[in-house]
This record gives sequence, structure tokens and C-alpha cells, in this order.
Amino acid sequence: FSFEMQANLPGTTTQIYDAMTGDVSGWRDHSFSEKPYKLYIDAIPGGGFYEIFNAGGDGVKHATVIYSDRGKMLRMDGPLGLSGKAVQMVTTYEFTAAGSDSTTVKLSVHAAGEVGEGIPALVESVWRHFLFDRFKPYVEGGMKPLD
Repeated sequence: FSFEMQANLPGTTTQIYDAMTGDVSGWRDHSFSEKPYKLYIDAIPGGGFYEIFNAGGDGVKHATVIYSDRGKMLRMDGPLGLSGKAVQMVTTYEFTAAGSDSTTVKLSVHAAGEVGEGIPALVESVWRHFLFDRFKPYVEGGMKPLD
């Protein structure tokens, strides 16, 4: 399955890229642990999207960064919330200037593998939640944690 969506956000492409990477605990509200010790995207090729459970370093790598061009594109390969299933999911964020002070973020998701009935719609609704209910208000609110 695959889908795309996009949002217009205040800020330069680099500002929005930086808000989408690094520490994402201020806006990302889905995790395997109830309160992650760390939740971040190390946006370098071979880096990853990590959820660290505790100070001992237990955790999960949700995805591997396979393409990183600051302010332009971020691409990750990994099952994200479908960990434990035989699923390959490639998630791409493209950042395009929309005037002098705004950015259009285009999200593309392509997945294949062990995908049961209802999973495509569920995954799309979760991404819609992240982009429009969490990330957009986070950026518009001056990048202050939402919770």
C-alpha cells in the first residue's frame, strides 16, 4: 500500500527539517514504552529513528535513515509501529519552500509485506494524526512540547 499527504507550515525548509528530526518527543505521541527515556531521529545515512526505554539503553530502532539532505529530504526504511511483522515501509519527507517564510512538507509512505486487513487505513490515519494533529500545532506553537 502507499499514500501521500502534505502540509504547509511556517518556517524555512531547514527549520522544519530540524523540527522533524533530532528530539521528536515534543510532538510524537506514539511509542512502545509509556514514557520513552529518549525519542529521536539521528538524521544521517545509517542513523535511525530510536526509542530508548531507560537509562540502561534498552529500546527499539523503528527505522533506518537511508537518505538525508537537510532542508530537502529525509527518507527512512523500517516498520515503525508495525515492528514484529514482516513489513518493509519506506517513509519520505520532502521539504519545499512555499514563499519566503513557509514550507510544504510532503509525506510519502510505501509499504509491502505482512499487511492484514485494515492496516493500510490505520497506518494512514496515524500519519495524518502525526502530521496535522501533532507536528503542525507543534511548529505553529513555537516548537514547544505539546504535552
